Amino acid sequence: MRTLALALRNLLRNRRRSLTTLLAMSLGMVAILLFGGYRSDTKFMMQTGVVQQFGHLQIQRPNYFSEGGDNPAAYGIGNYRRIIDALTRDAVLAPLLNVVTPSLQVGGVAGNFANGSSRSVMATGLVVDELNRMLIWNDYNMTSYAQALPLVGTREDAVVIGHGVARRLGLCQALKVANCRPPASPSAHTGAPAPDDIAALSAQEQQARVPEPETRIEMLSASAQGAPNVVGLTVVSAHNMGLKATDDSYIAMHLSQAQRLVYGAAPPQVTAITLQLRHTDQLPAARARLTQLLAATFPDEPLEILDFDTLYPMYGQSIAFMDSVFGFMAVLIGVIVLFTIGNTMGTAVAERTVEIGTLRSIGLRRSGIRQMFIAEGLLLGLAGAALGVATALLAGYAINHSGLAYTPPGYVYAYLIKVRILQDTPLVAGSMLGLIGVAVCSAWWPANRAARLLVVDALRHT
Repeated sequence: MRTLALALRNLLRNRRRSLTTLLAMSLGMVAILLFGGYRSDTKFMMQTGVVQQFGHLQIQRPNYFSEGGDNPAAYGIGNYRRIIDALTRDAVLAPLLNVVTPSLQVGGVAGNFANGSSRSVMATGLVVDELNRMLIWNDYNMTSYAQALPLVGTREDAVVIGHGVARRLGLCQALKVANCRPPASPSAHTGAPAPDDIAALSAQEQQARVPEPETRIEMLSASAQGAPNVVGLTVVSAHNMGLKATDDSYIAMHLSQAQRLVYGAAPPQVTAITLQLRHTDQLPAARARLTQLLAATFPDEPLEILDFDTLYPMYGQSIAFMDSVFGFMAVLIGVIVLFTIGNTMGTAVAERTVEIGTLRSIGLRRSGIRQMFIAEGLLLGLAGAALGVATALLAGYAINHSGLAYTPPGYVYAYLIKVRILQDTPLVAGSMLGLIGVAVCSAWWPANRAARLLVVDALRHT
């Protein structure tokens, strides 16, 4: 304590220089915390959206994710009901689960023959109630644009499409989609009827009640036997899916409809079983137990487990990019602080050379001189870290309530710019310890040089 008190008195002897150094350290700390808080908010925002759509884990056939997206029949999971029952009844895994739901991905071509338009689509057959429960997952209390699918209680042929699909199929007006204009297509054959073979297949799918023609589309896909199959679908709504690539090909339908489209009268299958956990930090434990359970209960079933950052590679790539920028910024600011404090301590040593000689002449050891200057660096680090955190919190509060927003690359929604500082404990603790460590290290070299001064040379220094 005596050393710290003496160090404080020495810093106050030249208040202007100490204050300038303190401000430089604090500004560096503020920059690190603000960008780190923005990085954390981006990570939590992306993770929330990905987990809402894909869950934390998915069970699939091996290689389906890399090779089977356009051939669901070759990678179907036939006994998916038994697998789901085993997962939900397991005493270890069940408490971790929020939703367990099957899904079937179906690729094909959707057409609106009333205006002669069509486009390739990727349809997802799902259990509507379970997906809507997934969409309300928000473990980090983020701003979420997820919309519940309005398919609850609808007929089997009801679907929801993305805005991009609605635009391409000319359904903007019928679905009352704002800011949605159909593409110009002068060569389109308006009112051209469907080909006879497709019309015949579609007619077999008609229900007793004839749907509204302006929201009626057909979807052509290959069945499990390799033959083309067409179903008539009624679009009940169009949703903005956030990502343009998804928005331009998205169709959500009832699982039973997708299974009938692919498998017909054959036993139904799915391409994935999605598991959404209550909290993301439970993922390692859930994955380990899931691997053990599948190996023990279904040893003859070739299955693999994929987590959400594998299912959505852009998430991992974006986080890695943000981490690299943050690391570069932290190193750059650390070097600036290192030289700033080193220059301050070096100047202090030069000014107090006679004082150092006097202290050595009355018996103070070299270690005492070294400790005195290191203590000054430590105090500067502590004060700079405290002031930096306080300033960053005030600046973060102002940013979070400013209403500033931007549209991330590839997205169609504008997201509010926010920084999450206190919610990221490792960021705050690591930044404070890092700044204090840099301050102590930068003070060590001048302190060591002061301790090595010869007493006679120090006393006659002018």
